[in-house]
Amino acid sequence: MASHLLLLVVFSFFVSLVFAVLTKDDVREQIRFGVLLFGGFVFSAVVLGWLMYPIPL
Repeated sequence: MASHLLLLVVFSFFVSLVFAVLTKDDVREQIRFGVLLFGGFVFSAVVLGWLMYPIPL
């Protein structure tokens, strides 16, 4: 079974790739925007996961 973190990274990669290609025209800008978006997705998901950790089910 795949881990949630692996699925998060794969999903973030593909979403960042599509958003970067659709929103930017220059290849250099696409790469920069894609990397920033990918990092933002993964970082925010991990931080939100840690913030919600102490909340009981």
